[in-house]
Order: sequence, then structure tokens, then C-alpha cells
Amino acid sequence: MKIIDSHCHLDYENFNDDFEIIIRRAKEIGISKILTICSKKENLNKNILLCEKNNFIFFAYGLHPLNVKRETISSLEILNASKHNKMIAIGETGLDYHYQKNTAKVQKISFIEHIKLSQLTGLPLIIHSRDADEDMQRILIEEYTNTPFFAVMHCFSSGQTLAQTAVELGFYLSMSGVITFPKNNELRNIFSKVPIDKILVETDSPYLSPVPFRGKRNEPSFILNTAKVGASIFSMSINRFSEMTSKNFDRLFKKANN
Repeated sequence: MKIIDSHCHLDYENFNDDFEIIIRRAKEIGISKILTICSKKENLNKNILLCEKNNFIFFAYGLHPLNVKRETISSLEILNASKHNKMIAIGETGLDYHYQKNTAKVQKISFIEHIKLSQLTGLPLIIHSRDADEDMQRILIEEYTNTPFFAVMHCFSSGQTLAQTAVELGFYLSMSGVITFPKNNELRNIFSKVPIDKILVETDSPYLSPVPFRGKRNEPSFILNTAKVGASIFSMSINRFSEMTSKNFDRLFKKANN
């Protein structure tokens, strides 16, 4: 069985002490590709190096919405980084009003700048959205109408309306460990209405460990626990679910196939 972790943060210090062990465990359970997200300028070289040392790891680069007040990554810096053969996406970017609604104005400016980079480079956009459905929907529709682009709603946990809008725009929705939490029946129901060819699966490690690892550091190998729930939602085997979501990843992140 082959499966892809479409979103994690391998550059975090949580992985420094046992990185090689984590990578070995990922390979052992069948992970064929990993997309790691760089959201700090100071970590860019670290991400490039780990991708160059591991041919199945790729990276994305962008300014996380929760970092807009304390971090600066210019559009030119992201554009220059995008020339690297292992950088296959822009982001993560987006809106997060759960923790920082007071920075909403700056978040929206940054988000639109990232969309412009996606439109310019043709690289897919990785979108973070939390408690910002109305603004997110408006911006996506407006910017896509101006110039179409490709995107994934990473770690999707928003409402049905935003899910439907994203699918109508041709975007993908990504399942994380959140889908395994017992009380998230509504979210599982939302995913059940999404076409299987628009589904990705991720860990977002070191965050959001799936059941039964809640409270522990997440890692790519835990993706099987999320995939099992995803497969049950679509009434298919985990092998078939993994195969289809891997094909979806390759369809969206075409640069990873070069």
C-alpha cells in the first residue's frame, strides 16, 4: 500500500532528536511522498536540505496567517524559492480568526498576495481557514473569478457552505486527524458529500494526532489512523482510499512528478 502525507511540518524542533527514525517509520507504513510546510524564513534552508537528502519529501513556502504580525516573508522571497525543483506549492496561507481576529485586515492582505503568487507561478495554494468562512468564501470567489488557480483547503474543519464553494472552484479538501475525533460527526458528514477525487489526507504533524494518539506528538506514520476513518466514510478499503488520495495529490501537485 502507498499513501501520501500531503501536509506536515518536518522542520519543527519536535523532530530534531529522532528525525531519521520518523522517516523510517513513514517508509515502513507505505508513505511514498511527504509535503512539509515551511512558514518561517529562518527555516527555509533547513527545509531545502531535508528535501534534497530525501527524494520523496517536498516542501511548500509561505507566511502562516498567525505569523503575519511577527514574521515577514516577501512575495519576492517566495517567488525565488519557488524556482527550486522541490518546492511544489505556495503556503500555507489563509485566514485564522479563532486565535487572531484582531489581525484580520493584515491576514487578508497577506492571503491575497499569496493567491497572486499561485496565479503567477501556477503552483497550488495551501489554504488554512479557521472561523473565517464568510471572508474566506468571498475572497476565494473574487480572486478565482479574476484569475483561476489551484488549491487545497488544508486540515478542513469549516462548514458545509465553504466546503461546497471550494469543490465548485475545483479545489481539494484535506482530511487530518481531526476527522477521527469521536464528536466530529458533522465534519465526517461534510466530507461524505465531497467527491472522492477531491480528497487528500494529511497529518499536520506534529499537531492534531489522530485517535488513539491524541495528546502525543503527531508524525507522518500516524496517517494510517486518519486514512482508516476516511476509507470508512467512503465505504472503501484503506488500500483503495490511499490509492485514490495519492492520485489526487499527484494531480494537484504536478511538480512533484517531474
